[in-house]
Amino acid sequence: MTTGLSADRLKRIDQHFQEKYIDTGKLPGVLTLVARRGEIAHFSALGSMDIENDKPTAKDTIFRIYSMTKAITSVALMMLYEEGRFQLNDPVHNYLPEWKNTEVWVSGEYPDFKTRPQDRPMTIRDLLSHQSGLTYGFNDLNAVDRAYQQFGWDEMFATPLDEWSKRLSKMPLLFSPGTAWNYSLATDLCGYLVQVLSGTDFEKFLIERIFEPLGMVDTSFNISNDKKDRFASCYVPTPEGGIAVDVRSDEVFYLNPPAFKSGGGGLLSTATDYYRFLQMLANNGVFEGRRYLSRKTVELMTANHLPDGKSVYDHAFTTPEEEYRKGEGWGLGFSIALDHGKTQIAGSPGQYSWGGAASTEYWVDPKEEVLVIFMTQLMPSGTYPIKRELQTLVNAAIDD
Repeated sequence: MTTGLSADRLKRIDQHFQEKYIDTGKLPGVLTLVARRGEIAHFSALGSMDIENDKPTAKDTIFRIYSMTKAITSVALMMLYEEGRFQLNDPVHNYLPEWKNTEVWVSGEYPDFKTRPQDRPMTIRDLLSHQSGLTYGFNDLNAVDRAYQQFGWDEMFATPLDEWSKRLSKMPLLFSPGTAWNYSLATDLCGYLVQVLSGTDFEKFLIERIFEPLGMVDTSFNISNDKKDRFASCYVPTPEGGIAVDVRSDEVFYLNPPAFKSGGGGLLSTATDYYRFLQMLANNGVFEGRRYLSRKTVELMTANHLPDGKSVYDHAFTTPEEEYRKGEGWGLGFSIALDHGKTQIAGSPGQYSWGGAASTEYWVDPKEEVLVIFMTQLMPSGTYPIKRELQTLVNAAIDD
């Protein structure tokens, strides 16, 4: 089977990232995997995974994949959907009763909020598609964001999922479910739903139903002692244009299993592990002869679930700065490409993708049968237009 990708043009990927990012000290190192029609056509490791200890990036380097975890959690939940455990329009409070009386923010600052009842209950689809009314609390964009900061990230990661859900449910929603899109902790709540619906610990479910069957031998919520030497350091940009170690992502945090298993951003993984997971989705739910999801479920997950075909740009609670989001919708766990005239980059409608907070990226283009994984460790994502540049280079290599 031929991949229909030009080997000479794929070489531009390494040249681009070496010269523009690694040689200039903007990124420590990168790992890029490009596959087409189920065959890996390009897999390269450049630069360092740990500059301070002079460790080169390797094909088995373990990375913090942060929000690339969301796709895995969404697949886990949809496995239970296929078993008839729930329907997408089921209210979340049917399974997590603490969410029944959560109200919507109207005005005021924590703890003196003025609130109102939801227009309708939050559904499981609202969680999967980020239309739940939840937020993240990373920024001071509104009073609910600031209220989340009272939780404290260190405290959150020391809190089991059941306790965390009860506490979060006491915070008001940013908007009534279904009325807007807002990137949020919703997928973490999906992880807790997996645990409740299956009657199995969330991490145990992932191991038994996804990681072990797929052969994802290096994907976990913590790093074991025998794998520490393969764990990449994480970096942040400096004012001078270089990078420095991000002490907030120190490996010590990952040495012990966290109490809070973050389905939205807690996993560590390798490019080869994540490839096996993505190739399963690209194969419409099958990998190496074993079915994980039906073709129809994958189609459902990769459809745009924003109302009336809206884009993220048009449906977002706070208008995004990025104009390209006018051509991007949202499915059940992924960003969905709608209109490449509006995203202003080569690709195909129906391409699904996302990335992680440390500048990792992935996408699957079902039309072209292309799958791409990009690994590095630079916080925050969006520091550089990595995905857009890489997507240009990959699509320029299509040669059939």
